[in-house]
Amino acid sequence: MAVSTEYKAFVLEQLAPLGQVRIRNMFGGAGVYYGDLMFGLIAGEVLYFKADEINRPDFEAEGMEAFVYAPPSGKTITMSYWEVPERLYDEPDELTHWARNAIEAAVRGKKEKPKKKRKAAAKKAAGKK
Repeated sequence: MAVSTEYKAFVLEQLAPLGQVRIRNMFGGAGVYYGDLMFGLIAGEVLYFKADEINRPDFEAEGMEAFVYAPPSGKTITMSYWEVPERLYDEPDELTHWARNAIEAAVRGKKEKPKKKRKAAAKKAAGKK
């Protein structure tokens, strides 16, 4: 389901205190970025923030759930993005705090991923020719 221009404008307005936030369309939804770091997801006109073991308890305490994707294969995939509590739209300072926590979770997640060795492998293979 495509995200409306109006909803994207609403999200950008809500997150304006962060500064360099942008939204990119992707796979029927949209990614919410701080610079080049994706920290949010919009699906079905619902905003989700990145969560990990540090900030996930905040979402759980509000009764929120993780975004679940059901690809054509039929196997559901639970992602590390959690629905933002609706009450935060009336609490701009708190919403900004949650967004910053989501950015920090995205940074931590990026650090945890192992470096890909494709370039090194490609160079090695090219040297054998």
